[in-house]
Amino acid sequence: MEVNNPFDHKIIGKIELIDSTQVDGIVQRANLSMKALELMSSGDRSAILKAIVFGIEQRFDELVETIIKESGKPRKYATAEVYRAIQTFTIASEETKRLPHELIDLDSTEKGRGLKGEVIYKPRGVVFGISPFNFPLNLAVHKIAPAIATGCAMILKPSSKTPLTMELISEIISDTELPENAFQLVHCTREVGDKFVKHNDIHLLSFTGSPEVGWSMKSKAGKKEVVLELGGNAAAIVCKDADLELALKELTIGGFAYSGQVCIHTQRIYVHNSVFDSFVNKYVEAVNDLKIGNPLDADTEFGVMIDESNAKRVEEWVGEALANGADLIAGHKRDGSLYSPTILTKVPKGEKVRDEEVFGPVVVIESFDNFNEAINEVNDCRWGLQAAIFTDSIKWRDEAFYNLDVGGVIHNKSTTFRVDDMPYGGIKDSGFGREGIRYAMKDYLEARLLVR
Repeated sequence: MEVNNPFDHKIIGKIELIDSTQVDGIVQRANLSMKALELMSSGDRSAILKAIVFGIEQRFDELVETIIKESGKPRKYATAEVYRAIQTFTIASEETKRLPHELIDLDSTEKGRGLKGEVIYKPRGVVFGISPFNFPLNLAVHKIAPAIATGCAMILKPSSKTPLTMELISEIISDTELPENAFQLVHCTREVGDKFVKHNDIHLLSFTGSPEVGWSMKSKAGKKEVVLELGGNAAAIVCKDADLELALKELTIGGFAYSGQVCIHTQRIYVHNSVFDSFVNKYVEAVNDLKIGNPLDADTEFGVMIDESNAKRVEEWVGEALANGADLIAGHKRDGSLYSPTILTKVPKGEKVRDEEVFGPVVVIESFDNFNEAINEVNDCRWGLQAAIFTDSIKWRDEAFYNLDVGGVIHNKSTTFRVDDMPYGGIKDSGFGREGIRYAMKDYLEARLLVR
């Protein structure tokens, strides 16, 4: 496949960085806003979330264009991201009306005879959120929406690579009835960000990004609640009874949507040896048919990475694997920040493209003889976000569900499958806690008990 970089994207506009002297004031204002939030009803919060939906709908095209020009994301994926943000705020507008409230009997012991417990859930307090570049809108929205739904103030630091999308959302939120300073957008260096992470008057840290940064932040966070959505190295199993056409369609998207810059990007595919050659041949054909072009064009399916340094990193990782015995099936060409869709096989254990999160357009395809072997290969990894299995066998599907060490198993769909009301998150080095509005809200709330 010829590589011809069709789009040299760049940041469009300027942002103002805060410095360390401003941190205390920002946190103090957020805590003061909690008093106004406490006076709001669930209906008030629902109305605010619906107003945000209306604002996004009014500025839909502007948001799509900004995502494309900031990140180089193809239009079809940028458009889908804005739709998902609408869905996320809509779901939150309903979930805020259903905050948990329990009445429990306490009379299982003599001491508790005749007593009942009433449990309510109060907002935890001020949330500091950090969101990444790859979904500059919706991954931030998955922090903002549950904060508003539960009545928590939010301070959000977006990625420095894609800050302007959140500037638009900040403008939309400021036009609603949300109390002043209940949402504050901050642009800052990592060093200044660490001051928020360590601040005693912030009550929850919600971070989406790399594991190295995430685990380091957790160690600095002190007594505050922490939710980490970290990296992935998602794998798919294609069984001998799989619908190959379905698997090919799903895993082509899974492997190369947004140039693989997705936490649940399909990085490894394990195919039963009876269908391995057929799958690989058709997979290469499907990848070669991807429309590479300007991300502003509606029919573009594959484009540039976020920047040239990341494209060079992926190129180096693939080069190392090839030097150490891996076979190249397709790709491994770079032009600036455009790195071609790349397929490898026979990749030795220990290579970065097999064992680490490549976060780029690289897929490793290997064969397996028996089902347990495939399960073990998927689990032979420090990551545990999502995995997929393609089979018509209920037995194999359920064995995968109970034995794969991941946060979610997807049946007959790509590893990249996600809807905004499902619990989403991982285990092992992929983090802990769950996003998906109702599930994220649990982290933003804390229980209070009355015994009566």
